[in-house]
Amino acid sequence: MLYLAPALILLLVFLFYPMAKTLYFSFFNVTGGGVTEGFIGLDNYAKLLSSQEFLQSMKATFLFVLYVVPGELIISLFLAIIASEKMKGMGFFRTVFSSTLGVSVAAGATVFLFMFHPSLGAINNLLGMAGIEPIEWLTSSKMALVSIAITTIWMHIGINFIILLGGIQNIPEEMYESAKIDGAGYFSRLFKITIPLLSPVLFFVLIIAVIGSFQTFGQIDLLTSGGPNNSTNLIVYSIYQQAFSYGHFGFASAQAIVLFIVILIVTIIQFQIGERKVHYQ
Repeated sequence: MLYLAPALILLLVFLFYPMAKTLYFSFFNVTGGGVTEGFIGLDNYAKLLSSQEFLQSMKATFLFVLYVVPGELIISLFLAIIASEKMKGMGFFRTVFSSTLGVSVAAGATVFLFMFHPSLGAINNLLGMAGIEPIEWLTSSKMALVSIAITTIWMHIGINFIILLGGIQNIPEEMYESAKIDGAGYFSRLFKITIPLLSPVLFFVLIIAVIGSFQTFGQIDLLTSGGPNNSTNLIVYSIYQQAFSYGHFGFASAQAIVLFIVILIVTIIQFQIGERKVHYQ
């Protein structure tokens, strides 16, 4: 316990105390500076569940997760499988594929802000060369959430790629050699050896991808600020606005508790369903 004390103190100060304080604030009217004015019980939660803005925010958040998580997993797995091949010069491509890990959210979002520009952006210029009409990436309610999802997928590819590549490289080479001797082709080895033995790592990446998607904030703040028409006003950004733009700290705390419960439920469901498909041996 003495050796664990520094880590436990840090967790207590920066994790458990803020969580307890957030739960406490959710039952009160809270003014700026964290001063509680009066106990109101579950009024913040009742107001939350009857708020159309909150319901729209939750809908946009779930849509965002559905856009981002499959894209992250499929692209990262594809790149990891390619990079695991023993070919000359593959080290260069491994560096390129993992490079997004070293890019901050602010820098990455700024790059995509220029790329999504309606008239000067590189993407619309390429579409114009192909004879396709420009797309309102960040100014259209239909495309803004997709644009944020594309940016997020690009930002998360690096870490997911590194984790999955490490998992593939830990698979014993003898299994592939035995499969080759038995006449198994490339795709047979991929779907009967690589992916089953990689399933624990895939499951871990799935969990952190879902949690990370629910907590997305920086790219929304920089690219759309929750607009247009609240189409990208995801739950974390809504919490930020309620607390620091409108001064509704109690209401924002209730939102944070609801988000915690939602992530907890989704994670439990993933463990209940996903672990059945995981091969740990």
